[in-house]
Amino acid sequence: MAILPILEVPDPRLRQISTAVEEVNDETRALIADMFETMYAAPGIGLAAVQVGVPKRVLVIDLQESEEEGGEPVRDPRIFINPEILARSQDEVPYNEGCLSVPDQYAEVDRPDRVRARWLDGEGVAHEEDIEGLLAVCLQHEMDHLEGVLFIDRLSRLKREMILRKIAKARKQAA
Repeated sequence: MAILPILEVPDPRLRQISTAVEEVNDETRALIADMFETMYAAPGIGLAAVQVGVPKRVLVIDLQESEEEGGEPVRDPRIFINPEILARSQDEVPYNEGCLSVPDQYAEVDRPDRVRARWLDGEGVAHEEDIEGLLAVCLQHEMDHLEGVLFIDRLSRLKREMILRKIAKARKQAA
């Protein structure tokens, strides 16, 4: 396993539309293992393959929610290969989103709070499930990456430009 470099805005590779995984094989599983290691090290709760420069329809998510307040995070790694959203609830909820490709920046994004999704797991087994709450929000966020969309694209132009200026300023100061 390896920690992979995470692409950051404005890298044009983040705008690539990801292609379907034709076969879930050892190469796919190795990528998934590297993605989990990268996500945990970042740290984050979700990562799309395109964020590490591989434009394939592969996502990993682990909300790492603790069972009790202030407790240790409980790992619950989830793999989504070729995910599709079959239905969305009409109700949207605001969620303060961040992204490993948009470092240290957060903004409220409205998304449906429930979705019905279909995907393959790491063994190539098909799943279909109703998903809600933070997992539904995270899945939609990561699936946006597969279409070359970042959470900042869902903000007003003013908010998006403000975030991009903050990132540019932080990079200048770090240089």
